[in-house]
Amino acid sequence: MVSKKEKTASEMLASIAAEGIFEKKGENVVQIDLRSIKNAVADFFIVCHGTSRMQVEALADSVQQEIKKAVGLNVWKKEGFENAEWVLLDYVDVVIHIFQEETRKYYRLEDLWADAGIKELSPTIQKTKRTKKNLSAEAS
Repeated sequence: MVSKKEKTASEMLASIAAEGIFEKKGENVVQIDLRSIKNAVADFFIVCHGTSRMQVEALADSVQQEIKKAVGLNVWKKEGFENAEWVLLDYVDVVIHIFQEETRKYYRLEDLWADAGIKELSPTIQKTKRTKKNLSAEAS
């Protein structure tokens, strides 16, 4: 019998964040796996962009709502809502970067972490059953 690989808490959180992004039609969504990088600031970065300030705000709100609904977590730190060119949502092990398109092109965040594993995500992510209990157990 082959056992299915269980997702870690940070993998599950990254997946939920991506679902929130796809709910509001975020563009060019990538997951940067930083776990192999020594002294990395997080396990994963999720990076995407929206086409306007309003969409960037909607993407950030959607991510926060999906994570709160799925596992009961609030964002630890958030920045960038003043002008919504680059919104950062920090969940400690998973950090979500939501850009306006031109700002994303300028900062090229994916290029800065090119030695990490970078995976393009698509809206066909399978929703998995997640609970606060599952995440707490995985984090232990």
